[in-house]
Amino acid sequence: MLQCVVLCGGLATRLRPITETIPKSLIAINSEPFLSHQLSLLRSQGVQNVVLCVGYLGEMIQEFAGDGSRFGMSLTYSFDGPSLRGTAGAIRNALPLLNESFFVLYGDSYLPCNYGSVVETFLTSGRPAVMTIYRNQGQYDSSNVEAAAGLILRYDKRDRTPAMQYIDYGLGVFRRSVFEQPPANPEDDLAQVYQRLLANGSLASHEVRQRFYEIGSKQGISDLEQYLSGCTHGDAANGSECQTEVIR
Repeated sequence: MLQCVVLCGGLATRLRPITETIPKSLIAINSEPFLSHQLSLLRSQGVQNVVLCVGYLGEMIQEFAGDGSRFGMSLTYSFDGPSLRGTAGAIRNALPLLNESFFVLYGDSYLPCNYGSVVETFLTSGRPAVMTIYRNQGQYDSSNVEAAAGLILRYDKRDRTPAMQYIDYGLGVFRRSVFEQPPANPEDDLAQVYQRLLANGSLASHEVRQRFYEIGSKQGISDLEQYLSGCTHGDAANGSECQTEVIR
């Protein structure tokens, strides 16, 4: 299975005062830090090598997760440093740790889909990147993707159209070459990288059927706690209701 980059450097201002003293990745979900749930899910999908891009209170994340041995995987860390880098900038900063191809997901996302199927799409597409999408139809958040025939046709978080029935699920696969050229803006965002790939026809799509979960809001935390209260990671990959087994 591919290496996975997890973007954990955000300030999580929407969750203050909780995140004034702990990073978002360590927020308790059903009495366990969210990162435990996230890493356990990744391990269940066969991911064994994870790079955590950390910033705000990143030392606490490193102290908690260590080298990843108790999660059955290898963890390494890339610290943002004193200047803001943006999500894509954080990935560029981590390039010395990265393989030729890798997953990217956000540090507040719990994504119970089949990661192996995403890799298959990436390998067969012949393109340098794949965006996973979910037919959201405005249900869990505002839809922002128009897609057809395995390609992203339009992606915009601000200028949305009725044809956008999908949403960016939050899981991407990239070749490292996508990030090797320095951007004009040092605070480059992953959404801008997707836009550049889309502009030259280099962005494939993979549709997943399982809804996404996130801890970026109090409602998101509540939804995830309810979901995890009855699920195993194997069932999670198939979209079933299930009881998660978290490694402590």
